[in-house]
Amino acid sequence: MLKMNNLTLEKKAQTRNLRKTLQGIVIRTSPKTIMVEVETAYKHKLYAKRFKKRKKFNTHDEKNLAEVGDFVKIAECRPISKTKHFRLVEVLQKKGEI
Repeated sequence: MLKMNNLTLEKKAQTRNLRKTLQGIVIRTSPKTIMVEVETAYKHKLYAKRFKKRKKFNTHDEKNLAEVGDFVKIAECRPISKTKHFRLVEVLQKKGEI
């Protein structure tokens, strides 16, 4: 029975690593919440024209680490509220750093 429990725990750990991670720029902050704009480039299948698509994600920032203009990494998580389904993983680059 213990072996079965260990296997299920390992499977849960593997699925946790398969969650989406995105990178984007912080465009708005409020207490414990940031809005991150993620830009994705894709190519039209038939005409081969390149497009940029932007999407905004409300993200949970427990320690208020990110500020407007920071480049951050976010990961998918359980729903925290009606609109928050991502959490802040790390701040990759502060605004003004090169």
